[in-house]
Amino acid sequence: MITLHHLEKSQSIRVLWLLEELGVPYEIKLYDRDPNTRLAPAAYKAVSPLGTAPVITDGAVTLAETNAIIDYILDGQPDSPLRPKPGAANRAAYLFWFHTSQGSLQPLLTNKFVMMALTTRSPFLVRSVAKGLVGALDAAFFGPRLRALMGEIEKALGQSKWFAGDTLTAADIVMGYSMELAAHRAGMDAATYPNAHRFLKQMREYPSYIRAMEKDGKGTILL
Repeated sequence: MITLHHLEKSQSIRVLWLLEELGVPYEIKLYDRDPNTRLAPAAYKAVSPLGTAPVITDGAVTLAETNAIIDYILDGQPDSPLRPKPGAANRAAYLFWFHTSQGSLQPLLTNKFVMMALTTRSPFLVRSVAKGLVGALDAAFFGPRLRALMGEIEKALGQSKWFAGDTLTAADIVMGYSMELAAHRAGMDAATYPNAHRFLKQMREYPSYIRAMEKDGKGTILL
């Protein structure tokens, strides 16, 4: 049986949502972050040495990385509509958004968080320099790329209910966490991105997501 080692306020919520949507048997072990460092505790690092989330164990298998885990779980559910089959009309859209989250959107959002932390946690004497460097990087690179990607997200969600059509797929499960981050950290406001916020609303109201959040109990975003 799969065990999800679930670190609070982390990307692990994606795997929890997936397991709840599939309705397969699984175990969950909950881990709180270290209150001082906000990083994974020693008990979690004993399973995942890098301290990254998510991670699962399944017998002798220990597996990290969101998309690898999702593919591994769905390999055991070959008839699930959460992963459109090769040749399906929505297969290309599914593949694009499934990998866009981890390949493009999540790295940009993580960099945004790191840059924000740099400006707020730098020693006072160098804080103004840090703010200048971060502002220049954001204006020249991170900001334009993030706005371009959010524009594509808004357009795609104006054409279909979910990212790969009118039914939920694993692409939505992967993108969901990143969309929450974009709304909290990257200026994805409801006025500019109404379709994106419609997606967030329907995700938060989706029965399996509600169940996942109840089991999580801590919320998804590390502020």
